[in-house]
Amino acid sequence: MTADRTVHVVDDDAAVRRSLERLLHSASHACVSYPTPAAFLDAVRELPGGCILLDVRMPDMDGLELQDRLIQLGVTLPVIVMTGQGDVQTAVRAMKAGAVDFIEKPFDDEALLGAIEVALARVGRPDQTLASTEAAQRIAALSPLERQVLDALVSGRSNKQIAFDLGLSVRTVEVHRARMMERLGARQLAEAIRLAVMAQLASGTGPDRLGVS
Repeated sequence: MTADRTVHVVDDDAAVRRSLERLLHSASHACVSYPTPAAFLDAVRELPGGCILLDVRMPDMDGLELQDRLIQLGVTLPVIVMTGQGDVQTAVRAMKAGAVDFIEKPFDDEALLGAIEVALARVGRPDQTLASTEAAQRIAALSPLERQVLDALVSGRSNKQIAFDLGLSVRTVEVHRARMMERLGARQLAEAIRLAVMAQLASGTGPDRLGVS
């Protein structure tokens, strides 16, 4: 295991940390875990490299506050945020602040390891212009209604709420959502939302169109 494959896990849940440590070690990653943001900040100046796997919901200092603090300290390691189901708006805010991806709990092991590999590949390459442009091209291939559904999902709307807003049946929304996911090549909603955020950042018009402040 080399330092540049180290995953720094920041999560206040001991059971989650143990589970992640087992998973990461099985995938040949070095893993260093921290029970609090304060503990991580104490060690941040001597991090060997790698990426950061950061829980959002923690007491005293949440993941978004820690992310802001890391930016102030000039820490450039890629950040993947972990969120609870339905916490899409928080994940979008984290990505607007520079997180490279977000993973919803409970995790899909394959999706998490894939996100970590992508993050580690970006170490030392902060310019994401190409990836953002590619995301914009994929989003542009959506139909107008598929794009409306995606934007609403990014804003944290449920299928039922989207149906009401657009004057459609819930079943119709589900069909367009499935087509949107297939067209984007996204297996999980998190992947589609990541593409939407990256595409908006590439557009140069600012992320506020996503409906999340």
